Amino acid sequence: QVQLLESGGGLVQAGGSLRLSCEASGSFRSIIAMGWYRQAPGKQRELVADVASGGRPNYAASVKGRFTISRDNAKNTVYLQMNSLKSEDTAVYYCNVQCVANNGKFSGYWGQGTQVTVSS
Repeated sequence: QVQLLESGGGLVQAGGSLRLSCEASGSFRSIIAMGWYRQAPGKQRELVADVASGGRPNYAASVKGRFTISRDNAKNTVYLQMNSLKSEDTAVYYCNVQCVANNGKFSGYWGQGTQVTVSS
């Protein structure tokens, strides 16, 4: 089983910055990819950014150039640096980890979500 611990959400004014962190812990064989999704009220959950192990980051068009995803593989942690925040970035942000479990099966896990609120 994998546990994801998220941190870093909060309230910020438009134009400001926040940094989200998500640490994966527990028992697994390897991590395939780590990423961030978000869900605004009344909307579907959408991909913000993700990065596969050894791969290049992938960003939603709406955040490209403002958000940066990075990983610390030694710590099994993924970060999301969010700059130039806009009111439309307001949402609950969820960490997602895709990994290979100890039994060899591919599994996906979600964090509990962290609220990001951008005031205009």
